[in-house]
Amino acid sequence: MKSILAFGDSLTWGYDPVSLGRHAYEDRWTSVLQKGLGHGVRVIPEGLNGRTTAYDDHLADCERNGAKLLPSVLETHKPLDLVILMLGTNDMKRGIAGSAALAASGMKRLVQLIRHHAWGFDFDGPDILIVAPPKTCETANVQFAAMFRGALDESAMLASLYRDLADEAGCGFFDAGSVAKTTPLDGIHLDAENTRAVGRGLEPIVRMMLGV
Repeated sequence: MKSILAFGDSLTWGYDPVSLGRHAYEDRWTSVLQKGLGHGVRVIPEGLNGRTTAYDDHLADCERNGAKLLPSVLETHKPLDLVILMLGTNDMKRGIAGSAALAASGMKRLVQLIRHHAWGFDFDGPDILIVAPPKTCETANVQFAAMFRGALDESAMLASLYRDLADEAGCGFFDAGSVAKTTPLDGIHLDAENTRAVGRGLEPIVRMMLGV
């Protein structure tokens, strides 16, 4: 049995911008990927609304700094064959980091944490797949537009920066924006069809990386 950890934010949790709730289990990209890969692979969904790569959010009612959370999550679910990292959108908030370059620095920190984790029990460390979230889009939602002001241009640079990081660090890379688009309902999240599209789009590269 191969094990995959999907470490992400609300796009992985399954925030539904239509109902303002959560996508049905079967519509979440982690579930679509699980179904596509079959019974020989276990996908562990680890999504949290508002999670950043490596930056504090002092307005949150929980810890959203991915770098602080990741080591404990790795320890909880080890051994792992693959870790999928899809984060960076929340880094675009002006009060968090506000730039694609800082999001890429945070993603690099997450890769380092995985590579240097004390796996123990003679477990090998997992492969890493860096996923660039779809870029943000224009929205008439006043709250989200204000929260992510300036993110349109910055988020458009994430895929290129993440691709360079993946090459440099020897990780896999996938641009979720190649198969999915954010909804203008809030400019950030994915409707059910686009969420499913991410799961379908990831399947080929995950199969290649796992050799299944």
